Amino acid sequence: MTLPHPLTGQPFASPVPPGTGWPGDPAAPRTPRAHRPEDVARLAASARTLEQLDARVGVCRACPRLVAWREQVAATRRAAFADQPYWGRPVTGWGDPHPRVLVVGLAPAAHGGNRTGRIFTGDRSGDWLYAALHRAGFANQPTSVHAGDGLALTGLRITAPVHCAPPDNAPSTEEKATCAPWLDQELRLVERDVESMLALGGIAWTQALAAARRVGWAVPRPLPRFGHGAEAVLVNGADRPVRLVGSYHVSQQNTFTGRLTEQMLDEVVGRL
Repeated sequence: MTLPHPLTGQPFASPVPPGTGWPGDPAAPRTPRAHRPEDVARLAASARTLEQLDARVGVCRACPRLVAWREQVAATRRAAFADQPYWGRPVTGWGDPHPRVLVVGLAPAAHGGNRTGRIFTGDRSGDWLYAALHRAGFANQPTSVHAGDGLALTGLRITAPVHCAPPDNAPSTEEKATCAPWLDQELRLVERDVESMLALGGIAWTQALAAARRVGWAVPRPLPRFGHGAEAVLVNGADRPVRLVGSYHVSQQNTFTGRLTEQMLDEVVGRL
């Protein structure tokens, strides 16, 4: 069964096969696919551009539990989106190919990025994040509804240490380790440009520091502790300082309860 894309009207299966015309899909039918952790390590390390890296991320099948979950969600769909196709594949990083700022989240939402095909898109977390990025001049519009909606980022790229939607929003330690080479290579590819990183939540903070150490960046000892507004200075492989800034995650449990306010988010984004 195919369903029409909510913006273009083009019919797609759920999950979406690579190279079939979904807006922003970086992969092609013959893009090499990782089926095991060692495949991830090999394909990530050999990616020479962000475009090539994103294409390979977008067809990864190395974590059986995550593959089964993301595709189950895509096949069953939430009632509110029953008339839409779901992306149902790994959600890649996206944004400016020469970013001054790299934003690190955790993993796609089952009915957000896993549905729309773009990170932090189609859910309340994205509403908060992109509105703040728009207010700071990084985004050309304050909303992120679906891939293909005209949103563009300037000077900023968004990524995650886990690229598939996990059950209960909780990837396992093994799944995080399997996905780690993608983030490692992403850091290598952007280190000529990136000046600061924003970690959304404690897990993103920990994963960003771990990735930086794995690729040879200088990381302070003892490891800097996460907190909203926390800062640490790393030194990348080009011997340039990179500021790591922490923020509470833009999850509903933080924004609905007032633990994270627009003013708090604007303050940390304004420091990037």
